[in-house]
Amino acid sequence: MSAPLRSLEGKDEADVLHDIQAALQGLRFGSVEITVHNGQVVQIERKEKFRLQAQAPKRS
Repeated sequence: MSAPLRSLEGKDEADVLHDIQAALQGLRFGSVEITVHNGQVVQIERKEKFRLQAQAPKRS
């Protein structure tokens, strides 16, 4: 059994899930961290990483 999601600022469960979905949108490498305090979602943090590819040395 799961408890309903609650958030501060009067948001309902659908709003919280929409915010989580928005944080995941377009994320290729990284993470989304959801912080809960006393059963309420208080923070959604998105960390995005960009992978850089090393270029092969040019031959003259």
